[in-house]
Amino acid sequence: MAKKANQTAIETSEIIMAVEDLCKEKRINKEILFSKIEAAMVSAYKKEFGKQDNVSANVDRVTGKIEVLSRKTIVQEVSDPTVEISLEEVREKFPEFTDYELGDLVEVPVMLERFGRIAAQTAKQVIVQSIREAERGGIYEEYSEKENEILTAIVKRVEPGKAYVELGRTEGVLDQSQMMPGEEVKVGDRLKVYVLEVNKSLKGPQVMVSRTHTGLVKRLFEVEVPEIRSGEVLIKSISREAGSRTKMAVFAANRDIDPVGACVGPRGLRVDNVVNELKTEKIDIVKWSSDPREYIAAALSPARVHLVTIAENEKIAHVVVPDNQLSLAIGKEGQNARLAARLTGWKIDIQSISQAEAAARLSDVVIPEETEQNDA
Repeated sequence: MAKKANQTAIETSEIIMAVEDLCKEKRINKEILFSKIEAAMVSAYKKEFGKQDNVSANVDRVTGKIEVLSRKTIVQEVSDPTVEISLEEVREKFPEFTDYELGDLVEVPVMLERFGRIAAQTAKQVIVQSIREAERGGIYEEYSEKENEILTAIVKRVEPGKAYVELGRTEGVLDQSQMMPGEEVKVGDRLKVYVLEVNKSLKGPQVMVSRTHTGLVKRLFEVEVPEIRSGEVLIKSISREAGSRTKMAVFAANRDIDPVGACVGPRGLRVDNVVNELKTEKIDIVKWSSDPREYIAAALSPARVHLVTIAENEKIAHVVVPDNQLSLAIGKEGQNARLAARLTGWKIDIQSISQAEAAARLSDVVIPEETEQNDA
């Protein structure tokens, strides 16, 4: 083990104050910053003397004292002063060593003044760069924890194919593919956005946000509905075509709680708040059921369903609706049926009663009379 020369290190208590201020202002991890300063001092030594493999640096976390130590081998004659020290110099400068001998290692303090202007500038640049990197790292960690959450964003600028939004400590990117169809985004607009992912880049963390993700609807309802936040009402599934229509299935284990009513809110206030944020996107809230027939019938709301039969193995549901409900069940360009299929996870085949009876006559199957039991 190398012996350490007992020589007073240069005291720079101002460093402690600077580090404290920077850590508070930039939210940088203090230990990371100290480590970067130590690395900067080693780099400064390399700049001045051309070697660093035998050098270590330490900043006292309490006093701010800086030590740069050069590990040298005790030799009879010095051929490389950066890694060697003579026995005579050791005896002269470090009389506290009484049991040294040739070949021993000794850690010799390097006076920081010897680094010179260039080395000091190098250290400063490394420290500044380290501060930037540490700050970016802090921002990355902060926003990585916000993935799959919603944030309030202010549109800073709009470019072809994307918009850049202010998220607080950093900037978010709202790509065209993540904008709601038909929604016009303007500078200064305040939007709720869903954090898709946070990536590292040379310019710092890049936060990708969305206005089309189903998670945005889920998080908005969590904000508006206390029963969802408390866990009394569960969101079981969401299917969405952003800017047009969303279907959401909810469930409450407590039979005294109406999960659909809780989400709609008094006089429809809760669901209206979500709709307003989504620029009048229509939202159907249905009750989830463990019975696939009931669940599929509810999912086709607002259409009224006459009969649901299922093929369990194929995961196919055959649905019969009154003649005047067929277009409503299918929806414009098939949207209602498409969203119901995504919501439930079942392939849904829809027929009117007339169509089903015509098909039944060909196969001698009787279509049951319409009952309240199978109504959505």
